[in-house]
Amino acid sequence: MSTTAAVIGCGDVSAVHFEAVAKLDGATLVAVCDSDPQRLAAAEAAYGVPGFADHLSLIEAVRPDVVHICTPHDQHASVAADCLERGVNVIVEKPLAHTLAEGRRLVEAASAGRAKIAVCFQNRYNATAQAMHALLSSGELGAVVGASATVMWQRSAEYYQTRPWRGTWAGGGGGLMMNQAIHTVDLLQWLVGDVVSVTGNTSTRFLGGTIEVEDTAEFVAEHANGARSAFYATLANAFNAPVTLDVVTENAVLSLRGDLTVTHADGRVDLIPERQSESGGRSYWGVSHELLINDFYGRLDEAEPFWISPAEAEKSLRIIKDVYRQSYPESVEQVS
Repeated sequence: MSTTAAVIGCGDVSAVHFEAVAKLDGATLVAVCDSDPQRLAAAEAAYGVPGFADHLSLIEAVRPDVVHICTPHDQHASVAADCLERGVNVIVEKPLAHTLAEGRRLVEAASAGRAKIAVCFQNRYNATAQAMHALLSSGELGAVVGASATVMWQRSAEYYQTRPWRGTWAGGGGGLMMNQAIHTVDLLQWLVGDVVSVTGNTSTRFLGGTIEVEDTAEFVAEHANGARSAFYATLANAFNAPVTLDVVTENAVLSLRGDLTVTHADGRVDLIPERQSESGGRSYWGVSHELLINDFYGRLDEAEPFWISPAEAEKSLRIIKDVYRQSYPESVEQVS
């Protein structure tokens, strides 16, 4: 029996969701939704399915099994909660929500019903991330001592001007940390361990005339297992450099630079290559959206929640919002 799917929000990142559904055996796209008439008309024409201007009308008319939420950040939690409350399964793009309060609302909505929900931290499915997690969890490399990560990317003024919500607190919930670096923040806490405290700062060094949010950020995090990690990210780089993530253990150093290099204390060096993307999506979205989506559909009949749940996604949101509150103490309500 076919699983029916709908995509809510037909902007940039929806392309990888449409592509994944089209490739998925047993899945059928049945509707699209967007509040922008031009984008909606384009999606209707491209995919040959009915379009709706709001998600509640779509759910009422079509009753899809799964919705993919690709809206601006400030709509993630409310749209997802509406779907869950109506028994519709959800795949929602990161971040979980644009505020902590909305994130908590979605965590509670997910636990209250039977419908499943996944949050798109697709980089956890990267071959390198999976290998790092398996090695660190096995204990064979010894205890984790510490870690560091960088995101040295570039975004232009035009990037924000074409989607003005991205550069605002109200629409995006933040800037670089919420829209680009959140994937690396998620990997850092997933690989090294839960973060118990964070000290950091954000600033706008490059795009101050265009956005009201940050384009540069740094923090130091203390993890529950005693490890410490250092993080730096900026959108002022000349190009989109590969994300770096280094984890130091008692017996090895794991260095992610596209591929993963594991240098053991005895001199052995292992190389784990990353998969190459076959998707038409942008390179900085990574290679693993399709893997996450396929895994979610394959687990719809399982009783337990999907493993990248709102409760799991809330961890990176809390780290980021903690750094924001330290950076903008005079505007705590706005940035939380």
